[in-house]
Amino acid sequence: MVAADKWHAFQSNWGWMATAWRGDKLFALTFGHRRKVDAISWLGGQAGGAELPDAVRLEQRLRSYVSGDLEQLDDVEVDIADRTPFQQSVLRACRRIPCGTTWTYGELAMRSGYPRAARAVGNVMRSNRHPLIIPCHRVVGASGKLVGYSAPGGLVKKEELLAREDLTRVNAGTCQRKGKH
Repeated sequence: MVAADKWHAFQSNWGWMATAWRGDKLFALTFGHRRKVDAISWLGGQAGGAELPDAVRLEQRLRSYVSGDLEQLDDVEVDIADRTPFQQSVLRACRRIPCGTTWTYGELAMRSGYPRAARAVGNVMRSNRHPLIIPCHRVVGASGKLVGYSAPGGLVKKEELLAREDLTRVNAGTCQRKGKH
C-alpha cells in the first residue's frame, strides 16, 4: 500500500490541521481536529521527525487561506501517482473548478472525459486526500443540493466553505486551481 513518509501538524482557527508528505509532494491534508494526535492519526501518521521546509511553507499558506486569502493554494504540488488514470483525471478536473462556483458530479464526470461516470466521480471525491487544495467541496448533486463531504465537519463544513468563497470572491479575484500534480 502506498503511504506518506512524513507528517506535519499545527493549530489553526479551524482546529488542528495536518499534512502528510511523500517526498516533496503533498500526499494528504486534514483539518478541523480537536487535538494534534487526532489530526496526525487521521492521516495514518505519527508526529515527530525532521522539520519539512515544504510543510512549513504550506502551513503558512493554509493559515493565509483560513484567514481569507483564497488564492494561496493554487500551485501546491499534490501526489496522486498511486491513483488510477480515471481518478487522476477526475482530481485534476476538480482542481479547475473556479472559486465561488460549483459543478455537479455529472459535470465533473464530463469535464474529466468520462461523461457517464457521475457515480464513480462521487467515489473519487469521497476518497480525496487533498481537501481545500483539490476542492471537492465545490461538487454538488445533480439538483444542486449539497451531498457528501468526507472531511471533518461534513456537510456543515462544506456549506461554510462554499459560503465563504462566495462572500470573498470579489476580494480574492479567482482561486481557480492551477497547481502541479
